[in-house]
Amino acid sequence: MKILVTGASGLLGLNLSLQMHGTHEIIGVDRSKLANTPFDLIKLDLLDADALPKLLDDSKPDALIHCAANALVDACELDPNAASTLNAILPGQLASACAERDIRFLHISTDAVFDGTKEGIYSEDDAPNPLGVYAQTKLDGEYAVLDANPNAAIARVNFFGWSLSGTRSLSEFFVNNLGAGKNVNGFDDVYFCPMFVGDLADTLVGMLEKSLSGMYHVVGSRAITKYEFGQAIAHQFGFDAGLINPISVSDAGLTAKRSQNLRLSINKLSTALGREIPDFSTGLAKFYTQYKQDYPQKLRSYQQF
Repeated sequence: MKILVTGASGLLGLNLSLQMHGTHEIIGVDRSKLANTPFDLIKLDLLDADALPKLLDDSKPDALIHCAANALVDACELDPNAASTLNAILPGQLASACAERDIRFLHISTDAVFDGTKEGIYSEDDAPNPLGVYAQTKLDGEYAVLDANPNAAIARVNFFGWSLSGTRSLSEFFVNNLGAGKNVNGFDDVYFCPMFVGDLADTLVGMLEKSLSGMYHVVGSRAITKYEFGQAIAHQFGFDAGLINPISVSDAGLTAKRSQNLRLSINKLSTALGREIPDFSTGLAKFYTQYKQDYPQKLRSYQQF
């Protein structure tokens, strides 16, 4: 299968492209951050709307996984218009162009569309209620995609892994700071369902292979607090877990509000794929194995300077 991946320099886009290029024909789309990748690369500013039809007509993919987004939550609060352009308008434009060309479209959204006030687990049928600009623009992107392309698939995700800069994931935050012996905070009242980015890549491609459409929660099968997440990383890497201070998210002084309960059901996804969804602990072991194999350094070798 020929898969076009937008946001190819981002945490998900890069890891997915590197993992899948041996079994699928991967074409990454990146504005300027990558060089010398083992997968094909197209340099393009996705916000140039006139270039989008040419991109699809020239590359002729079977499917497009749209990973590009502004995921800097507090930055979105400072520039809502820019966040809306990238997170809401662009997905609709791409979804429409793919529908016209019979290209399967898989859009990456976020668990943050929920306000976290529900007691229990969120299903795909629960009504979203975004708390901030990032979450609202991502929800607007979902609506734009489904309006333009009813056959599209949307994946609400939460993932961790190694990034190009080494600073883009919560897992890297804990590794970098704990490895340097620094004290950090961990929210003990924020629950989420993290999935290792390598497991997410496998799952997303599995969704394409099954030609799934509609809304899916694509997260790990176990909910933990962010404090527990940090503790697990400390134990896996042999760092001092006592360096992590449990605090409430309300005491963190963050610009944008965060949802405290992001427990998401993966029953719909598991049933559709006919397989179990990976647990956080197996993903953490893979994350650590990559660390021992110098995978973070390998990623940096693809960085354009």
